[in-house]
This record gives sequence, structure tokens and C-alpha cells, in this order.
Amino acid sequence: MPTPAEFLEATKWFAAATLTMALITAIAFALGWGFRFRLVGVTSFMGVLTAGMFGLSFQPFTQTVIEGAIPYSTVYDSGASQIVIKVPATITEPQLEATLRQAASNLLKPSRLGIPGSVATIRARTIVHPEPGVSQLVYVGQVQPQLDPSHGDPLNITLYRGQLATLSAATPSVD
Repeated sequence: MPTPAEFLEATKWFAAATLTMALITAIAFALGWGFRFRLVGVTSFMGVLTAGMFGLSFQPFTQTVIEGAIPYSTVYDSGASQIVIKVPATITEPQLEATLRQAASNLLKPSRLGIPGSVATIRARTIVHPEPGVSQLVYVGQVQPQLDPSHGDPLNITLYRGQLATLSAATPSVD
């Protein structure tokens, strides 16, 4: 599977080919060639392909896999700075930390929208049933990118150990 860097390199070649076709199209109009309008279509289509290749250079197709992480699902994504993932109620601290790292790697991208100065946050939650007929959301951790990643870990991971302790006392959910 091509990487974003490879798509960016391909974009350069597509852009060069598009500019070449634009030049040929301009020459065709100047000389009055009969197929000049077909060249307009070819040039336009090449421009669309170039824009598509450029768009693919922003987002990788492969998901990062962190050892120790467990499967999660995204239950809320504002498209900006708030993301909520669902994890099982049987999760342990090491699994939660690995899962938050994996979610950050897969979901926190430079193309994410947001208000300038806001920090994207991924929160992990589960559902427990303390008694029959009662469901309770329990947030067990969150991860945010560091504002200054030059100082150690680029992620700021917070585990809510008190909430994790309550999970063992509650009945796990099948959600």
C-alpha cells in the first residue's frame, strides 16, 4: 500500500504532466488544431487526478497497530477537537494506554479541523451496568498531543485510575 509520502511524490509527477498537457492545449488553440477541445477535456481530467493524488497524500490507508492495544470503536467524532472511543469494560491499564496510543496514531491527523489554539482530545469510555436496567458511562482515560513535542513523549496520556477501579466492581456491558 502506498504511503502518504509516495502519494505526494506521485502528485509532483501528475502536476508536471498536467502542466505539460496545458501547454500542449495552449499550442493547439494557437495553431487552430481540430482536436483542441478534446485536449481541454484531457487537461481538465488530469487536473482532477492531480488534485486527487494530492488529497491522498494527507491520510494514510493503513492503520497503526500498537502491541497490547485492544480493538476499539469510534462512537463520536466532531471532526475537530473531540473524539470518543468505546473500549470494553474488562480493559486493564496497560491495554488502555496502548489503545489510547493507537487511537491517537490513527485519529489525530494534521488534516483535522479545529479552532486555532484548541487541542484535539480522544476520550476512552465504556458502559457498565451497576444494577439491572441502569447503564452508566464511565470515562477511563484520554489522550492529547503535547503542545511542545520536543520534550519527551509527543502524547499526553491520562488514565483515570479511580474509574478503572470501579470497573472491576461493576457488571461489564456487552456494548
